[in-house]
Amino acid sequence: MPLPASVAGVVQAHLDMFPAVRVTLPWEDPVHGKPVTVPLLFTTRRGSAVRQQVAADQIWHPALRAAGVEVSRVNGMHALRHLYASALLDAGENIKALAEWLGHADPAFTLRVYAHLMPESPKRARRALDALLGGLPGIDGPGAAPDHG
Repeated sequence: MPLPASVAGVVQAHLDMFPAVRVTLPWEDPVHGKPVTVPLLFTTRRGSAVRQQVAADQIWHPALRAAGVEVSRVNGMHALRHLYASALLDAGENIKALAEWLGHADPAFTLRVYAHLMPESPKRARRALDALLGGLPGIDGPGAAPDHG
């Protein structure tokens, strides 16, 4: 997943202080049927994976409250994933690349889930076509068509 230099620097600083821990996750690789072991950036003191609900209860929800934001399902930790996807889609990112970064096997699934986050898509399409056609000489619309009548 591509990261801007500012984020990559913060992640690297975290890794310098707290090296990634290889953890075998409590599920199998659906393709190979074998346990999945990955390096995790954030683990418990015992070196195991942080459970989402624990992170939400102990980190995310207190941060929301401290910012004066009411805790709700709409702004749960999963909202960060949607923020990431919507920011990239709004910027015109390729849906196949986004699907890969989100861990979706099928880009069509990504489109079904996130298509509502692309309200600017028609405007971008018009701008792209205007840029393409506006640079062609002699293209002035329907009135410019030759009269073969």
